[in-house]
Amino acid sequence: MEPSTALGFALPIGLGIAALGSGLGLGKAVSAAMEAMGRQPEAAAKIQTAMVIGAAFIEALTIYAFVSVFVLQGKI
Repeated sequence: MEPSTALGFALPIGLGIAALGSGLGLGKAVSAAMEAMGRQPEAAAKIQTAMVIGAAFIEALTIYAFVSVFVLQGKI
């Protein structure tokens, strides 16, 4: 198998795995934050701020994977 063919198969699979991991991570983070806000409503503002920052970092990793796919597509 030529390297360009391998990249053609690997790039969409890798992007799908990155998106799946991001979705699972975001779901777990939001779930834990909602549970924490339900237990301590007075701390909801701090919990929500931390959740949004964490979600941004999780999404950034997915965007990096997306950008790397476009960069590597130029090598096919």
